[in-house]
Amino acid sequence: MGHPSHPYPHVGLPQTDLAGFALLLTKALLVGLASGVVARLFAEANHGLGDLYKRFVAQPLWRPVIGGGVVIALTFAFGTQDYLGLGVLSPHPGAPTLPGFFVTGPDRWSWLLKLVFTVATLSAGFKGGEVTPLFFIGAGLGSALSVLLGLPVPLAAALGMVALFGAAANTPVACAVMGLELFGLDAAPALIVACVAAYLASGHGGIYLSQRIARPKWPRHRGGVSLRAVRRVWL
Repeated sequence: MGHPSHPYPHVGLPQTDLAGFALLLTKALLVGLASGVVARLFAEANHGLGDLYKRFVAQPLWRPVIGGGVVIALTFAFGTQDYLGLGVLSPHPGAPTLPGFFVTGPDRWSWLLKLVFTVATLSAGFKGGEVTPLFFIGAGLGSALSVLLGLPVPLAAALGMVALFGAAANTPVACAVMGLELFGLDAAPALIVACVAAYLASGHGGIYLSQRIARPKWPRHRGGVSLRAVRRVWL
């Protein structure tokens, strides 16, 4: 429709030999596993806090009022408004943003702060999406892991961005394809490995509780039931 989208950088894999390539895929696997764990943390924190609101605040209209107070308190507690929006546009120079994770140096804790602010908002009943905040959390997590794993920051951010959302939504194939569309085909092996690892590491949880299990990830679960039913048994 003629509206420009933000361009993401082309991400490639470092030139290396076979042993180096295997090590690189192992690092992508680790980013994927971490992304799956954080995706499950996000989903369970969001659903769990939402359940508490429903249990102790009978009037639905009061839930966003309380939630808004919590978000305001968090803003003053951390002394920043950087995590109140979607995270695409910078509220001021130097603020962490989703596009910025690909061009700046490693960022350690923005992913965790964004997770806290987003869960506090969505669990209280506010709407506005999980997709872009999860992209932010994933790219920020990848950026943080780039130092520990010795990966280029743009590659690590790309892996975390697609893998974490793929785990949270249980859509590893779609997110791997999305990664190829956004970042190019050169990083395909690492993107695919990270998405599959995150999908498996997140278990039978996710942000969409009405989603039904078509093919169980682990033998002890059965197909055909919703994530909500699995969560009731697990809790």
